[in-house]
Amino acid sequence: MNTTPATADDLIVIGKIFSVHGVRGEVKVYSFTDPIDNLLDYKTWTLKRQGSVNKQVELVSGRLQSKFLVTKLKGLDDRDEAQLLSGYEICVPRNQFPDLTDGEYYWYQLEGLHVIDQLGQLLGKIDHLLETGSNDVMVVKPCAGSLDDRERLLPYTEQCVLAIDLAAGEMKVDWDADF
Repeated sequence: MNTTPATADDLIVIGKIFSVHGVRGEVKVYSFTDPIDNLLDYKTWTLKRQGSVNKQVELVSGRLQSKFLVTKLKGLDDRDEAQLLSGYEICVPRNQFPDLTDGEYYWYQLEGLHVIDQLGQLLGKIDHLLETGSNDVMVVKPCAGSLDDRERLLPYTEQCVLAIDLAAGEMKVDWDADF
């Protein structure tokens, strides 16, 4: 495992190692990709954990097992060594992501956008998104210039999201500020 040359700003978290599997150094991974096994398309991962040095690892193989993945990393053949990776986030450089069609966005592109209602009021800034059973939900937190100090949960749906301008850092929404 090597220290990675990629900068932290360039890396996007796509999963997390949460445990070991068996005695041969395989690790269990929560994937944040959709579908789950898309994570296996990325053969080189940068592992990071708060306060720790980033490590670059190579994916040898992986398989879907229920709602998580079991993966084998190059040079990792010992259960005890594998256990040390538990808690590491799996990151890849954003330039490795496939291009999307018009009107599609990665979550990392939406995070940080200012959310403005139809009256031109700033509701806050998208902190993060949540996946729910029916639709994704944007967590909008207050920021400098916000209408108030309320945190809002807005659905990421065509009915709510009217326009997204990444260059301006804004999202226009159809949402009642009192709701």
